[in-house]
Amino acid sequence: MFESSVTWRGDGKYFATISEASDSSLMLKRIKVWERDSGALHSTSDLKIFMGAVLEWMPSGAKIAAVYDRKVENRCPDIVFYEKNGLVRSSFSIKEAVDAKVESLKWNCSSDLLGSVVRCEKYDAVKVWFFSNNHWYLKHEIRYSRQDGVRFMWDPVKPLQFICWTLGGQITSYNFAWNSAVVENSIALAIDGSKILVTPLSLSLMPPPLHLFSLKFPSAVRDLALYSNNSKNSVAAFLSDGSLGVVELPDPDTWEELEEKEFGVEASISETGFGSFVHLTWLDSHILLAVSHYGFTQSNCASRSSMGEDGLSGFYLQEIELVCSEDHVPSLVTGSGWHARISHRNYLEGLVIGIAPNPAKKCSAFVQFDGGKIVEYASILGFAGTGGSTKHDDMSFSSSCPWMSAAQVSDSGLLKPLLFGLDDIGRLHFGGKVLCNNCSSFSLYSNLADQVITHLILSTKQDFLFAVEISDILHGELELKYENFVHSGNRRKEENMNFINIWERGAKIIGVLHGDAAAVIVQTTRGNLESIHPRKLVLASIVNALIQRRFRDALLLVRQHRIDFNVIVDHCGWQTFIQSASEFVKQVNNLSYITEFICSIKNENIMETLYKNYISTPYQNGGGDVQAKEVMGFDASCKVSALLLAIRKALEEQVSESPARELCILTTLARSDPPALEEALERIKVIREMELLGSSDPRRMSYPSAEEALKHLLWLSDSDAVFEAALGLYDLNLAAIVALNSQRDPKEFLPYLQELERMPSLIMSYNIDLRLHRFEKALRHIVSAGDAYYSDCMDLMNKNPQLFPLGLQLITDPAKQKQALEAWGDHLSDEKCFEDAATTYLCCSSLKNALKAYRACGNWSGVLSVAGLLEMGKNEIMQLAHDLSEELQALGKPREAAKIALEYLGDVNSGINLLISGRDWEEALRVAFMHSQENLVLTVKNAALDCASTLISEYKEGLEKVGKYLARYLAVRQRRLLLAAKLQSEERSMNDLDDDTVSEASSNFSGMSAYTTGTRKGSASSVTSSVTSKARDMRRQRKRGKIRPGSADEELALVEHLKGMSLTAGAKHELRSLLVTLVMLGGEEIARKLQFAGENFQLSQMAAVKLTEDTISTDITSEQAHNLEQYVQKMRNELPNLDSFSWRYKVFISP
Repeated sequence: MFESSVTWRGDGKYFATISEASDSSLMLKRIKVWERDSGALHSTSDLKIFMGAVLEWMPSGAKIAAVYDRKVENRCPDIVFYEKNGLVRSSFSIKEAVDAKVESLKWNCSSDLLGSVVRCEKYDAVKVWFFSNNHWYLKHEIRYSRQDGVRFMWDPVKPLQFICWTLGGQITSYNFAWNSAVVENSIALAIDGSKILVTPLSLSLMPPPLHLFSLKFPSAVRDLALYSNNSKNSVAAFLSDGSLGVVELPDPDTWEELEEKEFGVEASISETGFGSFVHLTWLDSHILLAVSHYGFTQSNCASRSSMGEDGLSGFYLQEIELVCSEDHVPSLVTGSGWHARISHRNYLEGLVIGIAPNPAKKCSAFVQFDGGKIVEYASILGFAGTGGSTKHDDMSFSSSCPWMSAAQVSDSGLLKPLLFGLDDIGRLHFGGKVLCNNCSSFSLYSNLADQVITHLILSTKQDFLFAVEISDILHGELELKYENFVHSGNRRKEENMNFINIWERGAKIIGVLHGDAAAVIVQTTRGNLESIHPRKLVLASIVNALIQRRFRDALLLVRQHRIDFNVIVDHCGWQTFIQSASEFVKQVNNLSYITEFICSIKNENIMETLYKNYISTPYQNGGGDVQAKEVMGFDASCKVSALLLAIRKALEEQVSESPARELCILTTLARSDPPALEEALERIKVIREMELLGSSDPRRMSYPSAEEALKHLLWLSDSDAVFEAALGLYDLNLAAIVALNSQRDPKEFLPYLQELERMPSLIMSYNIDLRLHRFEKALRHIVSAGDAYYSDCMDLMNKNPQLFPLGLQLITDPAKQKQALEAWGDHLSDEKCFEDAATTYLCCSSLKNALKAYRACGNWSGVLSVAGLLEMGKNEIMQLAHDLSEELQALGKPREAAKIALEYLGDVNSGINLLISGRDWEEALRVAFMHSQENLVLTVKNAALDCASTLISEYKEGLEKVGKYLARYLAVRQRRLLLAAKLQSEERSMNDLDDDTVSEASSNFSGMSAYTTGTRKGSASSVTSSVTSKARDMRRQRKRGKIRPGSADEELALVEHLKGMSLTAGAKHELRSLLVTLVMLGGEEIARKLQFAGENFQLSQMAAVKLTEDTISTDITSEQAHNLEQYVQKMRNELPNLDSFSWRYKVFISP
């Protein structure tokens, strides 16, 4: 009988057949590959014993699957894969009995799953294999009775769905979903037929099929669940024969001893069948919660009597109680002696999509029904008869989510559970909302010891990985911070990116390493595992360690992930860290690490700059400065110096003396701001003196050599600065050693040092201080050198005038003190500080110079007083007073000139005229009455009346100007708003503009005025030289005060001009003085008119300014609301409460 099979490649270009060899007596067959177009034979395989005519070409075209019959070798069949050229690529064993027969092979539409029907002696099985990392895994097995004659087919468009049917007419549709079995403590489980491969990812990232150890079950594993609580870990597995396997694992600390071992697990003993598990999870260490289906013959083909027991049919939610008859040994695997009993069973009316244990409540779980509805289930066993289910509409999803996780989170200190669900189309759901529309996988991370979840980790279909703080989800800040998890292509600042670009396309998140590990585990499509350490998680774990005062752990994390060391001191303020400096040094206990930390400290709060977009920290600066300053005794304004002082003191207190400690202390001195090089050299000097003395002191062994210490200091600091610091110690030998070790040319420094050595000690110190610009020390040394160097002392003070106060303290000779004071006065006169110069001259009795200084600053009283000290004659004083009066008039000080004219010159007429010109009306009237001269009183009266008339006219003119300028302002503003609306409407219609063009258009618009009719050239198309810009600025300065129509700043210029028209304090004082003078001279009516005119002007000006302030902050202008008359009336109603109108007299106020 001729038996053959034909299978086509996905693109239909080739097809393959399998046929027997005509001359073979051993049933040998070969695979032939043909070309469709020509019908020519493309390739032929070697002769092999194939099983039947099973042949299936992968839709992607890479492999052709067939089956080897290995009965002659007493082995079970192998599934073998051929290439198009007829050569074998790979194969694997189906791991069944020798007489098993593979009846069919079928690929799913995406070519990543291979299904087959295998006929065995007692049952038929539908098996599904998956290929990854060059290994074929048996991921699922469904057993049927042999009488069912099961067949299956894959859905042509849905790669994870297939349909099985039997001869009895039973049709079952299966929808699979990939789930990563990585639990909270980072234990990864992988199903491979009857084995579960166990790998703790916290120990090593071993991708399957590599594993630490494996668990062997009696039959293939269909579903599993892992329970993990502290050191207790248990695995429950539902097997393809309908049984339940349970194993308790040893303490994870002993797992390294289990490497490469395989442990057999027996099926649990049960009096009843469990049905066919669809979902399985743990509620407690001895309670399982499962969703089971009853009524299918594949439920338990090995025990047909248990199927459909008690007439059960459909889906049930059932609790399974587990009891172990064997005592568990903590260091051993317990895989036998387990008894399982169904303690409670609830019929389910709807299809269950998933179940997840409730982390916030013991013996409780969330059950998700089809459509996303969430119900909380409480265990009967766990709550002693109070169990049941509670519907949670606030936690339900808007669609079914095959991937669901429950998290315990902290919301303002209150612990509560949250549910996250991912549906088939990539929508991540939470609390009835959709967090992300393009999510491909997600996981949950906790940096806390109590497993309170702090971050949601998700990857998008664009291969971006986001670490989202739970607080942002609870407070609704996702859209603001994460831009709906869509990467904007025109983002230019990489430091502002809040995502990581996953380097391999299609990689999925399978789990995380919690706590200080701060890693996200992703699995590539090839099967490899990679760990990613998002900076946000790393910083969160570092800050968490610091909050828990685990300084060593925090420092190790900073070093491992190359984080800026300043995060250790900036996370809650460096003032707070100073109080813990001693504990920090004690915990770290590694001088190399501490030195590295010291060298990284800088005067910057990186939590507000470098890492401000990654984490929010409780940084507080209030009160810390004062407290730290009181405790440590340092200037709290300098972070670096304060921290290094605290670290230095901690090193001296906590670390025993050693060469390494001394070098670390030198590092703190060299890295201070400014560097404390002199103190560091003093310590090196002490070591050098110990070496020169040849001391046998055992402490000598606790210090490095002076040369080593000096080279360390030179390596950390600028060699020139160290050389100058050595000079500052006045130790020429030490300075020479520093110069030699810094590899200076001896010809450069030896002559200078030799010259210093030949000088007297004080003069040497003086010259060194001058070189180092330490002028105060230089002055002390030169004064101490004696009178012979007094001229050098005066030269030093003249060149550095700030030294005069110190010089006057150091110089004891009265004659030399006077000379110094006179020199100081000359300097103050040159600096135009005439008042201080005059006082200084008075101290040294240089009266003529004092008189010149007072006259230069216009202090006429001081001039005349010094003239009295000089005992000048009456005529000289009169002439001096006359000159002073004229000078004061020229300087615009008529009131002071009037005082001199009246008191020293006796010229009443001139005095009154000067008072009138200074508008000191009351004083002028008083002097006129004092001298009882009617003509003087009449002069004051006429001047007052003329001034009042002039002011009334000016106020009326000013009132008109206010109205004119305000009307112009409103017109300009209205035209600008109309132009802006027109431009914005045109911009909205230009959807093809990119962001740069829009930005440029906006910038150009900001420079337009209401009168702009043409276009302007932006900075992108025209570049103006700096010379032109400066010239333009100068022209603007000259034209300040002018309001040019059509200019870009016309609107603001009008506002400023209106504000500048207000009455000054001096004008109000003069106006009030004029009013009372008019009343005294009988001019009540004109006084009333003057006050009325001034009041109206001030009201109008203030109302206009208020109107502009109200309109400038809005783009809406209403003629009814923004009306000057209304504002004036509103201002008039507020007059009694306004201090700006206190110049008025109540007797003239209108009713």
